[in-house]
Parts: sequence; structure tokens; C-alpha cells
Amino acid sequence: MSKTIKDMIVREYKKRFTGVEGAVLVELRGMAGTDNTGLRLKMHAKQVRVTVVKNALARKAFEGTALEVLTPGLSGPTAVVYGGDSVVGIARDLVKMAKDQEALVLKGACIDGTWFGGDAGVKRLSEFPTKEEAQAKVVTLVLSPARKLMGAVKGPGGRVMGIVKEIESRLEKGETIAAKAG
Repeated sequence: MSKTIKDMIVREYKKRFTGVEGAVLVELRGMAGTDNTGLRLKMHAKQVRVTVVKNALARKAFEGTALEVLTPGLSGPTAVVYGGDSVVGIARDLVKMAKDQEALVLKGACIDGTWFGGDAGVKRLSEFPTKEEAQAKVVTLVLSPARKLMGAVKGPGGRVMGIVKEIESRLEKGETIAAKAG
């Protein structure tokens, strides 16, 4: 391959992966064509892209970017899976698919500049909460004390209100209310 073609490919990779903060590396070799197409369609439905790369050219394109940490996984036939809502979600989907597809090899992943190497690393990443799940946990933790405080404030007030309504009800019926001797 000529230097001109290689430079064009590197420029294309740089353009394609601009702004990508995390990705999962997989090896698709050995997968049946229908299985490969099925994987790509499932990923496409979630706005996730699967791009087979030339390793040396990808290393060159990833230099100085968030994807530079993927370098250890760029050997042999490699596809970069990226996009969608989160890398954690992509990792979860690929781990599930790898259980059914023995030919699908999980090579590694990166998120926020951290490398998760090999099958075990991708599985570990898939157990992380997604951004939305993490935000929901934080909101729950922040609101929990306020919810408990409101329960504590409303509890006694509710009991007093019950007593007032009982007194009102008895007075409307014409009953007399006497204080109990304690």
C-alpha cells in the first residue's frame, strides 16, 4: 500500500474517531457472515458503529487522542465498536453476544483514558453503571435525607391532624369531649 493511501486512511480514521472518548475492541474473525451482519444490525439500531481498522494506521490516528490507550489491543484482526449512549452499554451488549457467539473475541476497551484489557477487562467494564444509572444513584442519595426529613416532619403533624379531625367529628355529632385523666 502506498504512503499516499496510508495517509488517506489515517486522515479518515482521525475524522471518523474525532470526539470519541471510549470504545471496545473486538475480533470478528471466524464469525459467520450472517452472525457478523446480525451483530452490526443490533449495534446500528443503538447508533453504535463497528469499524474494522488496520492496526498500524489506527495507532497512528489515535496518537494524542482519548483512544490512544487502545494501542495494546491493536493486534491481529481488530474492529472498533463505538458510539451510542455509553461504552458501558456497548460492553454489556457485546458480553451478552459473546456468550452466544464463540467466534466473537473481546480484546479490550477504554473509557475516560483507562484501558480495560482482554475479555476480563470488557466484562469488568460491563458491570459499571452507565452515566444515566450513576446520575440516578446520585440523585437518590441526595434526595434520601430530604425524604426522611419530610417523613419525620409529616408524621407528628399527621397524628395531630387525625386528633383534630376526630374532635371535629365528635363535636358535629353533638358529643362532649372530656380530657382523660392520666
